[in-house]
Amino acid sequence: MKGIEGGVALVSGAASGIGRATAQRFAEEGASVVAADIDVEGGEETVSRIESEGGEATFIETDVTDEDDLAAAVETAVDTYGSLDFAFNNAGIEGGDAVFSEQDDANWNQVLDINLNGVFFAMREEIPAMMESGGGAIVNTASVAGILGFPNLSPYVASKHGVVGLTKSAAVELSSDGLRVNAVLPGVIDTPMSARAGDQDPEVMEQTTAGIPARRLGQPEEIAATVVWLCSEDASYVTGQSIAVDGGFSVQ
Repeated sequence: MKGIEGGVALVSGAASGIGRATAQRFAEEGASVVAADIDVEGGEETVSRIESEGGEATFIETDVTDEDDLAAAVETAVDTYGSLDFAFNNAGIEGGDAVFSEQDDANWNQVLDINLNGVFFAMREEIPAMMESGGGAIVNTASVAGILGFPNLSPYVASKHGVVGLTKSAAVELSSDGLRVNAVLPGVIDTPMSARAGDQDPEVMEQTTAGIPARRLGQPEEIAATVVWLCSEDASYVTGQSIAVDGGFSVQ
């Protein structure tokens, strides 16, 4: 993909699933990668996989609810590789499953803190660094839950709707400065998160898969390809968009 080779990418939630696949895809396309995650073992494994394929990567332990950690991740990219050109703000959790009236404050606050505040804080650190190098591209992980409603997941749905709105607002503000901001909206993807849901209720997961027009779960690599494309020069006129990668789930 045009314009990725020689760049520097910061990927949060890089220890597994979509984050790991995207970190690896950035490296395959010739970018240096800073893999950020609270999961040290998984993050170091991601770096090991990239290096084993001849890529360049660095891991930094990062809690996206901690602004100092996010600042350190950006600083690591700049100090280690000379700039920050691309950012994939991907870290997130699904939270507890409960009807609206039984959602507790702790669950609400944790989901919003990681999924929405974490994206906001990350962008606030990333944008000045990108401006210093003349611009860049940011992709935020929302979800099809950012454009649809789902029962029993109100904090998660609210957080992902927030990511979509935040992405649009940032894109409008920053596009004239050479910085593009988009969101990717995964459907049901074959990741540890969906595996947990399947373990909790296999029947619901089977019904969900049957309801996807593509009749299968998506693969992390399919999301990764979209993210890296959005960061590339091939998508140079794309900003403020929320692109669903969901096997047709959201258009039924």
